[in-house]
Amino acid sequence: MVKHQPLQVYERQLCLSCITGIYGCRWKRYQRSHDDTTKWELLWSLILLLTFCLLLVWFYFWWEAHNDYSEFNWFLYNRSGEWSDGTVPILATTAAGFTYIAFLIVLALCHVALGQQLNLHWLHKIGVTAALLTTIIGVISVNQTWAQEWDVIPISLQATGPFLHIGALAAVTALSWIVAGQVTRAEKMMFQVVVVLLYVSVLLALYVVPLHITSPCIMDPATLKPRPAVIGHQGAPMLAPENTIWSFQRALQMNVTGLEADVAISMDGVPFLMRDFTLRRTTDVEKVFPDRQMDEASLFNWTDLQQLNAGRWFLKDDPFWTVNTLLQREKERIANQTVCSLEQLLELASYHNSTVVFRLRRPPPKHPCYDSWINDTLQAVQQSGVPQSLVMWTPDDNRAQVRQLAPDLIQTSVVKRSPQVLEQSGISSLLLRYNQVSREEIRNFSEAHINLTLYTVNEPWLYSVLWCSGVSSVSSEAPHVLLKVPYPIWLMRPNVYCLAWVSADLISFAVVIGIFIFQNLCKHCRYRMSGMRSYNPEQIMLNAAVRRSSGDINVMKEKLIFSEVRNGVGSAEELYGDSYDYYANQGISQ
Repeated sequence: MVKHQPLQVYERQLCLSCITGIYGCRWKRYQRSHDDTTKWELLWSLILLLTFCLLLVWFYFWWEAHNDYSEFNWFLYNRSGEWSDGTVPILATTAAGFTYIAFLIVLALCHVALGQQLNLHWLHKIGVTAALLTTIIGVISVNQTWAQEWDVIPISLQATGPFLHIGALAAVTALSWIVAGQVTRAEKMMFQVVVVLLYVSVLLALYVVPLHITSPCIMDPATLKPRPAVIGHQGAPMLAPENTIWSFQRALQMNVTGLEADVAISMDGVPFLMRDFTLRRTTDVEKVFPDRQMDEASLFNWTDLQQLNAGRWFLKDDPFWTVNTLLQREKERIANQTVCSLEQLLELASYHNSTVVFRLRRPPPKHPCYDSWINDTLQAVQQSGVPQSLVMWTPDDNRAQVRQLAPDLIQTSVVKRSPQVLEQSGISSLLLRYNQVSREEIRNFSEAHINLTLYTVNEPWLYSVLWCSGVSSVSSEAPHVLLKVPYPIWLMRPNVYCLAWVSADLISFAVVIGIFIFQNLCKHCRYRMSGMRSYNPEQIMLNAAVRRSSGDINVMKEKLIFSEVRNGVGSAEELYGDSYDYYANQGISQ
């Protein structure tokens, strides 16, 4: 004999249907379950969480690496031989993958909050696996080709760390609502203890994280050093073709204090400005000398180099996505740029009383100037008429001889050395990448009166961090951006930061305690109102529903719940077919 429970009447739950349907394709009520999540699905939940954390770091890395996008594209060009903006597909796929995984995380949290069983659909499992593998491949690729860029993460945390801490604290505090709900609904004491301990551990870790957050911008504003000087790296390459006269003129129009360039030597001994080993990217050598387009730039004589156009590529490739911001007359001037010699640059710098720093590339062994490259370059400096005190000399070869012939040159090293070694070598200036020195080393160089210039600094946040660290000058591809930064982006006194830190922790603690107390009170109120502990809140009995008017309730008769009290019962299909009409009619007649 089978005892049938009264017909259940359900109100529509569109929000719950969407959550369970999108996450696990469980659109119908009878497909859902309040049972414990299986171990297999728990494993997939951990994989989903791991993918989210990895994508979060990956997304943050590329967001902060914006300072060095041009460097990354240049690395790709040297490997492939073709110029393209490789950051666009990486950013697009990273943003899409992170959004997708974050959406699944939110749906999973909603399942937990509503007490629903986690059951990730197999299509989502494929998507999560693809996102995880793609991110791992990307991390490995960057580690092999651009490993130095990982340093941007700890450096950027000096600018974003205090604010990321507040955001993480707010997120974990908000999760206390879900954690408290799980603890109050759980019947096993061990589960409650484990969940509470894990949550409290994470929360306490966040409370003490500021002890390990160090930022030069947490300082007394009265001790802030003067604004770092800005040097135009290859001129103003975001607004004009790199290493051209117009690029340096644009930089000087922005009142930069110096100019930086890359120098090669032609077959006839003329130093000229060129960053690449070949002329393919920044000139029209493919049209003028198609048979020599793969030759090294230093294998051309100066007469040949003067025939090349060094500006049209900029209008065509638009390497910094800035061409559409230029005026028509600027575009016309860009289209007529030619290869610039070192002597032309020095004459321009002398006229504007601007410092010049250049890195000299030695020609290949079979080059006529392989042995005389230092003398040829020094001769070009002397012939230009520029005051020697404006030239930062970087080559280490024959430095003693150069110091005798031109004693007023600013001896500059591009290799990191201790202040003591630099002083013994008579070097007064240092040119390094921004990730090669720590804040303590910056202070040591400053105390030793070593002029430190860091490259390449394009983003205001990085400029602000280096400013607070006490750097004397930076080399930038975006001088038009940095010169608009009148003050560090943020500056906070240590006592103010401590007050904000402690206040945030206390507010978080109070909110978490309040949420746990509220959830516990709600649990007891539900028990008193329901009258029995095991009552399922989703079941609404028909005799309670009929007290409402038919216009106030939208009923959905999806299924009957049967309970077997004796043996010898038939299949569910038979019971369903025999009993549904009777009980339905009885309910309607009431």
